[in-house]
Amino acid sequence: MIGLYRPGSTPIHRAGAGLKLLMLLVGTTALVLVRTPLAVAVGAAVVVGASAVAVLPPALMWQQLRPLRWFVLALVPLQLWAGGWRAVVVSVGTLLVTVTAAAVVTLTTRVTAVLDVIEHLTTPLRRFGVDPERIALVLALTIRAVPVLASTLDEVRDARRARGLERSPRALLVPLVVRTLRHADRLGEALAARGVDD
Repeated sequence: MIGLYRPGSTPIHRAGAGLKLLMLLVGTTALVLVRTPLAVAVGAAVVVGASAVAVLPPALMWQQLRPLRWFVLALVPLQLWAGGWRAVVVSVGTLLVTVTAAAVVTLTTRVTAVLDVIEHLTTPLRRFGVDPERIALVLALTIRAVPVLASTLDEVRDARRARGLERSPRALLVPLVVRTLRHADRLGEALAARGVDD
């Protein structure tokens, strides 16, 4: 979702954002409810097939799963102790399949299309005083903030390393917080200038 979209003309790319989100919801719910190795295997086959149809390189898919590696390494022995290999396959498999499925959706769907779907789905809430456009704006700002903060973190780490303070948490946290607050101030000023300040 966060700037991951890869343009393409495959059937997966051309499918509507609403349909892809619905299939993701149904598939994830089915995996969580059924909880069998067969369900995980079927889910994995569907996700691998979808990523192949979407022409998403394995290296790119691995980038989406890579942040989970330490969590998976910690989860395997716990599940093995609690329920044996079946529990490992079901728990870890469900996690990996659902994250991969979400990655396929985000890699083949524009953020604006997803926000349009969310705005459309929340339109009935307007009668209760909910502003669908405001919800879409908040989600868009949140999505945009993540890569900005990740980039800020990388810059602060590089600066800390250049000063020879790699082991100092204060040399990382203080500049990170200051830069984040400055970004929030600039964003607030920009929104206020456009009349989005209430």
